[in-house]
Amino acid sequence: MIPVTPQPEPPKFSSRVREPGNIFLQEVPNPSSEQWKGKEYWRRVLPEMRDLYRGICAYCARKIPYSTGSATIDHFISKSVQPQLAYEWNNYRYVSSRFNARKGTQTILDPFTIDEDWFTIDFSSYFIRPNEDLPSDLQKRIEETIIILKLNDDEDLVEERRAWIQSFFDGQISFEHLEVEFPFIAHELARQNLTT
Repeated sequence: MIPVTPQPEPPKFSSRVREPGNIFLQEVPNPSSEQWKGKEYWRRVLPEMRDLYRGICAYCARKIPYSTGSATIDHFISKSVQPQLAYEWNNYRYVSSRFNARKGTQTILDPFTIDEDWFTIDFSSYFIRPNEDLPSDLQKRIEETIIILKLNDDEDLVEERRAWIQSFFDGQISFEHLEVEFPFIAHELARQNLTT
């Protein structure tokens, strides 16, 4: 995970998402899962989110492929916990459906508020770790986020990191390409002086 700069809400967000959503919430203030169906107005801005966030998943810091990825909008504060935030732009995170499902209603660190270098990559194992220079209570919160999102327990994800890193070291892809496709790996290679 790397810091993500919040982007301004797109034009017409209010008329396309917030206003119809708030009308629904006035009628049904605490919707059940069934009642949300057909009221997912936030999906209307998924293409704009993809563009504004360069297609990068806020939780795994990897570009979500158009053809095989499954991009979603995560309600950072779950709509089942605070339904009044369901139609608010600043509560949305552009993420892969895999990580959206894993997070669910759980609390994780917010990519909008984390600092650089809180999450690191151990290049000997390809695992993501908390930065050892941070206070222990913050390291614990980082570790909890890693566990909830299964950033190290998902063997496919670890293998994907390994393959991208190996492709870079083998000269098959450029650092610039890595910055576009997997900015967390690029950041960590640069931070650990492994780009040459």
